Amino acid sequence: MNKDKSKAKVTIKPLNNFEISTFSSQMSMMLSAGITVKESLHLIEQDADTAEAQALTSEIYKALEEGNTLCDSMRSTDVFPGYMLEMVHLGEETGKLDVVFASLADYYERNESIRSSIEQAISYPFIMVAMMFCVIIILVAKVLPIFKNVYEQLGTTMSGISATILSASGAMGAYSIAFIVIFCVFVILYLYVRESPRAQQRLMDFGSRFSLTRNLFDKIAAGHFASGMALALNSGFQTNDAIGLVEQLITNKEYLKKVTLCKAMVGEGISFADATVKAHIFSGNYGRIIATGYKSGMMDSVMNKVAAKYEEEIDNEIGRFLSIIEPTLVAFLSIVVGLILLSVMMPLMGIISQIG
Repeated sequence: MNKDKSKAKVTIKPLNNFEISTFSSQMSMMLSAGITVKESLHLIEQDADTAEAQALTSEIYKALEEGNTLCDSMRSTDVFPGYMLEMVHLGEETGKLDVVFASLADYYERNESIRSSIEQAISYPFIMVAMMFCVIIILVAKVLPIFKNVYEQLGTTMSGISATILSASGAMGAYSIAFIVIFCVFVILYLYVRESPRAQQRLMDFGSRFSLTRNLFDKIAAGHFASGMALALNSGFQTNDAIGLVEQLITNKEYLKKVTLCKAMVGEGISFADATVKAHIFSGNYGRIIATGYKSGMMDSVMNKVAAKYEEEIDNEIGRFLSIIEPTLVAFLSIVVGLILLSVMMPLMGIISQIG
């Protein structure tokens, strides 16, 4: 009784890509082994390592006990995405629930990989800039004034670049609290973007329009489209219905227009392969691959390969971005720190030469 009450108090948050992939993988393995849906959920609940996971599977299990379908039971929890629920519903209708869950596990695992790559591309430069900011502030606001006092005791003063940087250090020292507040605001903003889906969507919208990142975000959207189409087609959807379902997954507004155009063309009788090319959904090489898959009746397999290729291209492009940004930031930090140290050492060398 106490155990049930403790579960009722647990707040279940919407699942992320990794959690959905793990749940789908567990369901797929158990269903493939001939275990029933209820027994699978019971076993997952027993193996769950968090109170949230236990509460979630328990809630789904109770809804099934009341006579609901698995899709409706999962929908009642309000933590699963609509696309996944549609796939589960189709799996129940066609008797391919184990296949659908396996495909969902691959799909959300791929999405998590792409999300992690994007987060790394954003987080790494931010951390580097934050470290640079801290080092420069400490040098200018704390170290330089000490040398100033030393030089005054030696009967000399800083001039030129040294004096300019020293005056800047005085300003930084006077407004150090303001700089700390600004730095904290940037940290809070970064954490907010990491945790807020709405902020991430705005960032995605900006990236899809910004000239330097538009190509990367187009590839991300194309990878989502190809992966979603592979899952829908493999689950038994007709091409036009599959496109309509995958529209839910595209968050890139510019790319969504292409998908909508492709759907309209397919509805008018144009082949899917030709429609993807005319709507500029895929590049020329991928268009030819899809045309071959369409003619051979292996569209789901071809779409999986295209999605994997896009994932590889995304990783390579993000890797190239990081390979450029890392030495650039290091070089900038080295130059700034070098100038500050040089401004300190030049008067000192002058004093030493006079003594000599």
